[in-house]
Amino acid sequence: MLWIGVGLTAAFVLLRAVDLYGDPRPWSAQPTALFTLFSFLNCSKYPPSLLYLLMTLGPSLIALAAFDRDLGRWARPIIVFGRVPLFFYLLHIPLIHGVAVLLSYLRYGRADWLFTVPPFWAREGAHAYPPDYGYGLGGVYLIWFAVVLALYLPCRWFADLKQRRRDPWLSYL
Repeated sequence: MLWIGVGLTAAFVLLRAVDLYGDPRPWSAQPTALFTLFSFLNCSKYPPSLLYLLMTLGPSLIALAAFDRDLGRWARPIIVFGRVPLFFYLLHIPLIHGVAVLLSYLRYGRADWLFTVPPFWAREGAHAYPPDYGYGLGGVYLIWFAVVLALYLPCRWFADLKQRRRDPWLSYL
């Protein structure tokens, strides 16, 4: 797995460097090395280009090879989420929406724009979202951490349930 990942990553670097095939948008030199790197890594996600697949699957396989061992005690809480991925997914969506509604009521006294489909389409009137709606990166990470922390105990409970019982429907969650 490691060598396949290294090969895919090397193929990305080679194909992107020559810029002849793999992505419809060419990269270009920028004023700074960092922005040149960003241009080099900026590949089309939709539709998935060959370069996008190489640059995501290659490092992912390298990471899988690196983590395919006992990671010790510190990784056990993270493994809980890996044992119940669909359960976590199904719980996190309504929890995040509920947190967004609660924070909107606390901050603006209303949250009607969060109930339009899709949200934020209305730009004026009762359903328009406030112009200063949103949070900085620190706030987003804080909310993300709080949601993951809040879902840890339910996910651990469900992972333990799946180990105790072998009902077929449990394997889907």
